Amino acid sequence: MINESAPTSHSRRDDHDFDPQVPETFDTAHTQFRELRNRCPVARSQEFGGFWAMLGYPELLEVITDISRFTTTKQNAIPSFAFTGVRPPLLLDPPEHMAYRRIINQFFTPPKMRAIEPKVRRCSTELLEPLVHKGKVDVALEYSQKLPAHVFAEFFNLSVELSSDIKRISGTYVDAIQVLDHDTVRRLSRELYDVAQAIIDDRTSGCYSPDEDLTAALLVGTHDGEPLPPPMILGCVRQLIVTGMVAPSVFIGNMFVHLGRDSELQSFLRANPDKIPSAVEEFLRLYNPYRGMARTARDTTTVGGQEILKDDPIALVYTAANRDPRVFERPDEFILDRSNIKDHISFGRGTHSCPGAPLARIMLTVTLEEALSRAEFLLTDSPGMAMWAEWGTRSVPLEFIGL
Repeated sequence: MINESAPTSHSRRDDHDFDPQVPETFDTAHTQFRELRNRCPVARSQEFGGFWAMLGYPELLEVITDISRFTTTKQNAIPSFAFTGVRPPLLLDPPEHMAYRRIINQFFTPPKMRAIEPKVRRCSTELLEPLVHKGKVDVALEYSQKLPAHVFAEFFNLSVELSSDIKRISGTYVDAIQVLDHDTVRRLSRELYDVAQAIIDDRTSGCYSPDEDLTAALLVGTHDGEPLPPPMILGCVRQLIVTGMVAPSVFIGNMFVHLGRDSELQSFLRANPDKIPSAVEEFLRLYNPYRGMARTARDTTTVGGQEILKDDPIALVYTAANRDPRVFERPDEFILDRSNIKDHISFGRGTHSCPGAPLARIMLTVTLEEALSRAEFLLTDSPGMAMWAEWGTRSVPLEFIGL
């Protein structure tokens, strides 16, 4: 039950309910968030200059859907690290963001996803088959952290080498954010801008159709009858080439950990592959990697009975909200085919919901289909974990046993 007699806002503002930088195991963060969510679904931390954390489902949903009270233009992540310009669409509010979002959405339609699925499957099998033969592997290092680069090479019409470079730079960039190394963050962000500009320059040759290439589509896009500004196109491409690299890298290993510890579920899904998409949805609910995406209060307001002042940063802890017992029965258990599984908010909701969700679902489903059809697998040691702002695995020692 939620404690209805939470402290007043005056005492809560100085509270330090949790330290986001405490080292974690695969299970400890959810244990901590469960205790915090029951006590204060709107929690407070004094780290990173002080911020609120939406741990409760209705509280988080209120913040991400009420764009009249909460903006993404000032700070879209905690800790703040956007030092180098506006990156649409995430750093824009409606209606400006729709000029970019409308173009992006056209590349995640069902026909385009059906066309890319065989390519995703090929990428998956090419990476998985050597690991199955090898036996003992780190599936996070050798698969989860490589697959996004291969898939994005297909999606963005890039070479695997360039896409892998983007993945490498992005990984180091995230590591620097996590330890507040601002000089490295700035340097690597500039590198990513240089990569984005090189992609844009290549597309100006006219060799890519705007119907088949997202960057080319942005270059011919318009807003209010005018071409999209070049600096904003650059920021958008810079945003796109990085955003989808990180989450799959930490999330895919989470599924392997769960299945590596649950041989019964693994056997069931192997015998019933039609249930794999449903299993993916429950894994998304249980192990969502996002907890540092952010909004900022436009004016002083109240959420969940807690006063939040104008310009206060607010972390959206999907990782905790998706296990709120007010919404999900037996929230810490894996339950296949939950009646309300569509209520999970692993890809956000509303204005800034993740446009790449269809492609992510393909990557996750194909991964399980291909892995389960080839081998049994066991977790052989404790996973290594990412740090805030992500939640998920960075190392997953696994043993594949061929069928």
